[in-house]
Amino acid sequence: MTQTPTRDQLRSHLVTSRIAGNVATTRQNNLENFGRMSRREPLYLFGLRPAGRWSYEDVLALMAERCGVVADPAHTSGQDTIDPDRTIDRLAAMGDRIMLAAKRQERVVVGTGHPIGLRPIHAAVAAGLAAAGCTLLTPAGGWAHPDVPELGEQSGRLDWVDSVGVLRSPAGTLKHTHSPLLVEAALAALDTPPDLVVGDHGWAGAAGQAGIDAVGFADCNDPALFVGEAEGRVISCVPLDDNVDPRLYAPLTAYLLDRAGLG
Repeated sequence: MTQTPTRDQLRSHLVTSRIAGNVATTRQNNLENFGRMSRREPLYLFGLRPAGRWSYEDVLALMAERCGVVADPAHTSGQDTIDPDRTIDRLAAMGDRIMLAAKRQERVVVGTGHPIGLRPIHAAVAAGLAAAGCTLLTPAGGWAHPDVPELGEQSGRLDWVDSVGVLRSPAGTLKHTHSPLLVEAALAALDTPPDLVVGDHGWAGAAGQAGIDAVGFADCNDPALFVGEAEGRVISCVPLDDNVDPRLYAPLTAYLLDRAGLG
């Protein structure tokens, strides 16, 4: 087990590991995705249906405020950034909601579109909640994802690994996905909605759109969950680079579990 870091120690680690600070995600990719989300392209909405205008300029301003990307619209290439203090602040808010779930012994769904990088965080949260007496829901296992071209190539089935929902390919590998349809299928299979969904991408977005308490992680090229947070559909959106070596998330996971009272 990783020892729980202090806030200063975690901040230093986030910057050194490039989970935050000067991240690997390029400015070009960020700005391209801000435009795609503002045009309401389904692949970049994560199941959310934003109520506001959310023009390209609006999205850039929001991402500067809530994620820490460079605010200057003239900065169109090269390095972009995530504010590590924003990461820690929103991680704490996520931990507070997870703590409430543990105290109430709530019914929880945990799922990820990042089955390599972020799944260990989700699995640790799921295990901690189960140990606290929560019910980890794993409905609709084996559900086949339909062919929806606007969501990209998503062939595969819903699977549950360590109580974490993932998309498994026909070849058996776990797949990266933005699709909101996985959590929508899981919710449709339940007689009663869960109290909380912990996720990222479509797992958090579609749950929030359905009116369920949702917390999630998002990279600086994934503005939809930040828009969802701004509109009150996502309780906490934690900004981070979602594609570093999974082992580098261990201090963040320890901090989150400690904040949630699950450490």
